Amino acid sequence: MKPAYALFALGLALLGQAATKEEKPMPRSAPAATSDPYLWLEDIHGAKAMAWVHARNEETEKALQGTPDYRKLQAGILKILDSKARIPSVTLHGKWLYNYWQDAKHPRGIWRRTTLAEYRKPHPAWETVLDLDALDKAEHATWIFHGAQFLKPECRLCLVSLSPGGSDASVVREFDVDTRTFVKDGFQLPQAKSEVSWVNRDEIFVGTDFGPGSLTTSGYPRIAKLWKRGTPLSAAKEVFAGEASDVAASVYHDATPGFERDFAVRSPTFFTSQTFLLGKDGQARKIEVPDDAETSVHREWLLVKPRTDWTVAGRTYPAGCLLATPFDAFMAGKRDLTVLFEPTTHTALETYGWTRHHLILNVLDDVKSRLYLLTPHAGAWKREPMEGVPEIGTASAWALDPDHSDDYFLDVAGFLTPDTLYLGRPGRAPEELKASPAFFDPKGLEVSQHFATSEDGTRIPYFQVSRKGLKLDGSNPTLLNGYGGFEVSMLPSYSGVRGLAWLEKGGVFVLANIRGGGEYGPKWHEAAIKQNRPKAYQDFAAVAEDLIARKVTSPARLACIGGSNGGLLVGNMLTQYPQLFGAIVCQVPLLDMKRYTHLLAGASWMGEYGDPDKPDQWAYIKTFSPYQNVKTGVKYPPTFFMTTTRDDRVDPGHARTMMAKMMAMGDDVRFFENTEGGHGAGADNRQSAHFWALAYTFLWNEIGQEHP
Repeated sequence: MKPAYALFALGLALLGQAATKEEKPMPRSAPAATSDPYLWLEDIHGAKAMAWVHARNEETEKALQGTPDYRKLQAGILKILDSKARIPSVTLHGKWLYNYWQDAKHPRGIWRRTTLAEYRKPHPAWETVLDLDALDKAEHATWIFHGAQFLKPECRLCLVSLSPGGSDASVVREFDVDTRTFVKDGFQLPQAKSEVSWVNRDEIFVGTDFGPGSLTTSGYPRIAKLWKRGTPLSAAKEVFAGEASDVAASVYHDATPGFERDFAVRSPTFFTSQTFLLGKDGQARKIEVPDDAETSVHREWLLVKPRTDWTVAGRTYPAGCLLATPFDAFMAGKRDLTVLFEPTTHTALETYGWTRHHLILNVLDDVKSRLYLLTPHAGAWKREPMEGVPEIGTASAWALDPDHSDDYFLDVAGFLTPDTLYLGRPGRAPEELKASPAFFDPKGLEVSQHFATSEDGTRIPYFQVSRKGLKLDGSNPTLLNGYGGFEVSMLPSYSGVRGLAWLEKGGVFVLANIRGGGEYGPKWHEAAIKQNRPKAYQDFAAVAEDLIARKVTSPARLACIGGSNGGLLVGNMLTQYPQLFGAIVCQVPLLDMKRYTHLLAGASWMGEYGDPDKPDQWAYIKTFSPYQNVKTGVKYPPTFFMTTTRDDRVDPGHARTMMAKMMAMGDDVRFFENTEGGHGAGADNRQSAHFWALAYTFLWNEIGQEHP
């Protein structure tokens, strides 16, 4: 499970959750006060700032909700989000498959379970384990379910994370899934960005806000302790600690039968970590791999994926490869490494994961999924392709229970192909379990892949979804999406919302695979971080220019959309390439790169962008800081800033201050802030439908029709 600080991406189709409580201020001190007249809007819940937000929301909703298509679109999106025909995503714990489900009857959601035999049926019988709407009513709260960690092997007790509205910061409560009640006097933590892990029935590892000095400057746990049942949290014993300057530190227990071990992880930056094996004597033995390598331990195996070239025992292994070695032998000093994957100019390893006896590799070949099943053998591992993967599309596979079974789920989807879920097992063809219905009509549509040439000559792939026989006269409304950061790959995916709101109307959708992402492995990411950040923006602009050169569209009919780091991307399109676009939607964005490290979790991303408080780094950061680069007298395209009040990851102040600054300049800008909502679209489906209906209504109004 990735910690919250690693979950930064927000793609076009992400429909996230929300938050309701103000995040504690970060320990990192704020820079000296300036004469900026808009910084008062960073007072997130202040009466004056919220009055400004409500006024902007009213203006935007009045303008967009009054259009003929808004209500129809909002109702259509809500119908998709509430559809009972959606595939229920499940995880196996013990003998039960668990699912968190939201629909019109359960807006806040229910956590429920069923058996695999029932799940195979078209309409499974579900048992409700926890009803969030009922809990909200009973406790006069606005809880959003953030998952549960089970105590193995019984999988009866679990540690449930509940966010008051959906923020990253959650409360933790011990819960009994058989009695469907919270455990009286059980483990319980107040709201914080906590990390917890079961050790046994009466002990857990916990990293949380223990008080002054216990958090990093990024606001995540610095100290991990062992907490015994029936004792106060203050009596918990410290077992590991990182540095205040780290992003985070944590400890977890590996409960794999026969391989029970405790590990500690220290993350000095977003992209570096050190993993330690904790001995019964309390000593921490470091796994001696490069800090920028990704490591994982499964049973007897250690897997290492270096992010830069690694020379060991006289051999150099390339960045992005995957290496395997017996864990105990490696800890004893041996360095006999087996190469399981080696990247090429066209391929990169996206993900990997174990079943009981096999390893599944998800490889990207020019951003198209290819899955392989590997089986450990002495000397050389057996490797074979997995069935059921589309030529252009996305496939992912993961084990039901890597401790005991080789069964796996396989999900296959594409831009025009709804998700299909299969149950697989090595040696037999996958069995179709569930198929999502089509939420829009794909008839007459096609998917193609193209390559643009960036400023430095690099080939940048992008996918285009459009009508067959598209008229290349520059008149097609085209929506360009991208991300380009944190080694996150933007892959073909099915979105009923996008299909209904854009493709069915005749719009063209384009997904750009720019540098900064992970589409070609860590080197693709490294090519656009810190001082090289502008390359990501040059790549995105090159795709826009290629679309115009091919006469798919024209600047007046081309829009771009992006969220989070993607919001920073389109913010730079606004300030650096305004002549290329007819409209921009900028969602939950970073925009003020001078102050980002002092706002909420911003300090954790210095490995990506740099530290603006250091003059030599600010010298390049300021070149891609939209808030500092927006100027009077420039004709900017109509722009829609969207954020959420309760986002405790990317401060809503970024969008607020940019909106206020551009509004004062007389630019054509709009603003909407969901006053409940975390780093996503809304706390429930109705809020999400409203959020996306506003965005797509704005886009179609601006570029979807001819203007006099």
